[in-house]
Amino acid sequence: DAEFLRRVYLDIAGVVPTADRAAAFLDSKDADKRTKLIDELLADERFGKHLSEVWSGLTIPRESNNRRLDHTPFQKWLAKNFNDNTPLDKMVFQLLTSTGNLDENGAVGYFVGNPTVDKMTDNVAKMFLGVRLECAQCHNHPFVSWKQEEYWGMAAFFMKTKLTVNPQQAAKKGVAPGIFEGGGPAKGKKGNLPESAKFVPAKFLQADQPKLVPSEPYRPVLAQWIVAPDNPFFARAMVNRFWYQLFGRGIVNPVDDMHEENVPSHPELLAALTEQFKTSGFDLKYLIKAICNSEAYQRTSRPVEGNKDDTVFFSHRAVRVLTPEQLYDSIVAVLGTATPAKGDRVAQKQKGAPGGPREQFLNFFRVDEVDPQDYQAGIPQALRLMNSGQLNATNGIADQAMKAGGGDADKIIERLYLSVLSRPPTQAELTRMNDYVRKQGTPKQVKRVIDTVR
Repeated sequence: DAEFLRRVYLDIAGVVPTADRAAAFLDSKDADKRTKLIDELLADERFGKHLSEVWSGLTIPRESNNRRLDHTPFQKWLAKNFNDNTPLDKMVFQLLTSTGNLDENGAVGYFVGNPTVDKMTDNVAKMFLGVRLECAQCHNHPFVSWKQEEYWGMAAFFMKTKLTVNPQQAAKKGVAPGIFEGGGPAKGKKGNLPESAKFVPAKFLQADQPKLVPSEPYRPVLAQWIVAPDNPFFARAMVNRFWYQLFGRGIVNPVDDMHEENVPSHPELLAALTEQFKTSGFDLKYLIKAICNSEAYQRTSRPVEGNKDDTVFFSHRAVRVLTPEQLYDSIVAVLGTATPAKGDRVAQKQKGAPGGPREQFLNFFRVDEVDPQDYQAGIPQALRLMNSGQLNATNGIADQAMKAGGGDADKIIERLYLSVLSRPPTQAELTRMNDYVRKQGTPKQVKRVIDTVR
């Protein structure tokens, strides 16, 4: 129960539960408490906020040409749609066809963050088709059947998509960047296209060549094909991506490299989930609920003799690393403060630094395309956690634990464990912590225990 509780909170809400919520769940004898908790978290506004940050990171690469882009309008647009449970096909259609200014339509942040034809093509193929098409930009893919003409056939749908102003200029001028469709490069004039660019008719990937009206936008034609129920890529790629998000490994892995040579670990499962997702009307909460209620999702991460070496078939849960967002928000939830301690030069906003303490923390801990099962942080991140005044403001939680425990060392220690680890201490841990407290001289110094717990 404790493993499940912590896991599902982090996966759906992006943060650990409070000590009171953990205690109530662990004490409950309700046979349906796990199902009810999943429903409760999917209805929590933190669901959309957490997922919006995940998708923002996946759809907008961190590059020099968009480093001054404000992600907030895009994330708010995503969060609202996720919380409203907008059918994913409709949501993605709106995203792919978005136009206007960022301050009026947050969805255009996707294309503002991918401001060139090749960037748009690469991310749309990877995100919504589950295909690494970028390898075919300059030549036929050496290992998979993607051809260079197929790449530029897809890219042709974006030839008319343009920025009103790039993020750097927009920041300098104090205006919002935007997206519109019009004109297009004259044949033979590549402009900001790469040298490998080819001018070929727009064509769906491994499918038909549609009839396009030059005076009308092209992206709606592509978007309609992408989200269609009979598209062989979209629903399958979305199911695989959300399975990956909840397990740390896709049924097809890598998650964005789905092709005939990269076979699923469980083909029947992927096919069944894909059909159910389409039948549900691309209901994302339905998909997540189905996965989270499964035995596979709810298994322990503690292996047994017969499955300890398995890393592919989900016979036990892989231990995953917290994302920077989960780590920061959980630390704040535990400590009960988001305010930098006085004199904490690291956490306080510096001149020219992006955002506030949270954004600085995320930038410091963020690693691009990280394996969620592989710890990527190093000595600088460890020192940040150890020495930042903001992240060591432990008086609040210690005082709460002592108040809740009423002077009983066992209860105080249990409260700290529930707050930080979402579970009570084992008997061995309780004994060790009590020994530690006794060595400090007085019960009032029990707050020092938190440093050991952390």
